[in-house]
Amino acid sequence: MNQTYALSAVAVVVLATVLLGGLGLRISRTTSDFYVASRTVGPRLNAAAISGEYLSAASFLGIAGLVLLQGPEMLWYPVGYTAGYLVLLVLVAAPLRRSGAYTLPDFAEARLESRAVRRIAVVFVLGVGWLYLLPQLQGAGLTLQILTGAPRWAGGLVVAVVVTVAVGAGGMRSITFVQAFQYWLKLTALLVPAFFLIAAWAGDGAPRATFDAPAVLREHASVTLGQEVRMTLDAPLALSVTGRIDGRTYTGGTTALSAGEHTVAARTRLEFASGSALPAARAGDRPAAASWSQPLSGKREEYRLYATYGLILATFLGTMGLPHVAVRFYTSPDGRAARRTTLVVLGLVGTFYLLPPVYGALGRIYAPELAFTGDTDAAVLVLPARMVGGLLGELLGALLAAGAFAAFLSTASGLTMAVAGVLHQDVLPARGRGGPTAPGGFRGAAAFRLSVLVAMTVPLVGGVLASHVPVADAVGLAFAVSASSFCPLLVLGIWWPRLTPPGAVTGLVVGGGAALGAVLATRAGLAPAGWPTTLLAWPAAWSVPLGFLTMVLVSLATPGRIPKGTAATLARLHLPEQLVRRPESHRPDGLGDAR
Repeated sequence: MNQTYALSAVAVVVLATVLLGGLGLRISRTTSDFYVASRTVGPRLNAAAISGEYLSAASFLGIAGLVLLQGPEMLWYPVGYTAGYLVLLVLVAAPLRRSGAYTLPDFAEARLESRAVRRIAVVFVLGVGWLYLLPQLQGAGLTLQILTGAPRWAGGLVVAVVVTVAVGAGGMRSITFVQAFQYWLKLTALLVPAFFLIAAWAGDGAPRATFDAPAVLREHASVTLGQEVRMTLDAPLALSVTGRIDGRTYTGGTTALSAGEHTVAARTRLEFASGSALPAARAGDRPAAASWSQPLSGKREEYRLYATYGLILATFLGTMGLPHVAVRFYTSPDGRAARRTTLVVLGLVGTFYLLPPVYGALGRIYAPELAFTGDTDAAVLVLPARMVGGLLGELLGALLAAGAFAAFLSTASGLTMAVAGVLHQDVLPARGRGGPTAPGGFRGAAAFRLSVLVAMTVPLVGGVLASHVPVADAVGLAFAVSASSFCPLLVLGIWWPRLTPPGAVTGLVVGGGAALGAVLATRAGLAPAGWPTTLLAWPAAWSVPLGFLTMVLVSLATPGRIPKGTAATLARLHLPEQLVRRPESHRPDGLGDAR
């Protein structure tokens, strides 16, 4: 790909993001502007902004990579992403808006009248937010590396700087316009090249993608392995090797490998002839690195049904508890607008998800070696050069690069806003009271911007320390933690009057803590092989019921701890706004809901 075109496209996206974010300096004047855009965002604009931040790196790059690697069976994955908004629409959207909160911890304290519940909610907002931010920065690094050869940390640094500027400039006011613009850019970036790629596929007589047999290379291909790989050959294979296989050093030239399993050392270069069947490969004792559908260790094939349902449950129930999704519903004018927003989101997200599977199927035909190296996330970016070529291929590749960068920027913006809001209210020392323009307001705005900087710095440093976490893996794990913690809290908090603070605290710690602990255990490779690994790799199937059951049982055991204002709070959540007098939101700094 021509680096000039790609860099120009990325530069345009970055510049547009900074300029739109800069509008916040002119229009953000109150605390409510910074946190919830003064609750004035209409359904269509809000839906585009939600779709922009929700369709992250895992959607733009990861889904296509999964289809390339696993085939059509992975099409249920985007269905789970989209269907999560049905649950949110029916159970959560309108009551969450009517709560008058600014953040999920705000809602938790308002509903249960407990500072302890708020503190636990803060911990999980930070955990889920940072876990979700990590793959956005790493995906940006991968994209910039593919486009320009820059170090992988460079792309993440660019996203971190741009997002910090955009969010710090005007908070929610700024990023609402940024994310809406980036949704339409992402949709265009996938839609336009798809027409040309399908036309190129139809024109050259290439076969359909096949997933029940080894992929066949249509042309000479060479790959350099980033880590040790175990390669399985069903038949003898002749290829050129520069590096080490089975402990033996090769310096080029054609080598005949026998059927069976071979260990290929890191940094070994393999050159396959046109027409060669691509061998099956896995990294060390683990599946391919980019395989979202497999456990992080062990063999998913042994427990295929469990792993699939674990993922479906995580994506289906985790959506409602994602901090950057929940906070956007606080920006709606009222509960009815929040529901209308969710309906529009379903249409926008559903339309977008029609496109990544097309790239995955074409990648299986034109770039199957990506499955061998584990770099399946790069399929979307390399297809234009492979299939179209020339100036048109370079321009289409540049458009896709712009869309990919928009995906990182939009999702990172929403997550940073959600995390910064919680840090500003509950973690960092207060530096003054009042909104950005109230008495002491400069100190308030400065404290918020410090929160933005901290919110972005933590995952940026984490990305350097954990540089090989696949994009879709980290996103899915964030969904599992969200589903196990905030889903029970929101559903029971909105619909069950007998929920008590001890029940909520215990449920959050047990359900969410179990999921988070499982995530850390699998990433550290501490789980024993077999069922224990599978259960920990996909915890939602047991951690979500555990969270619900714990909240219910502990609440039933502590009936005397039901908050005195429960009836009034539930009335505010379920009755139309015009029938109930709206109180000031529960804020640790004493600020009310500016209207």
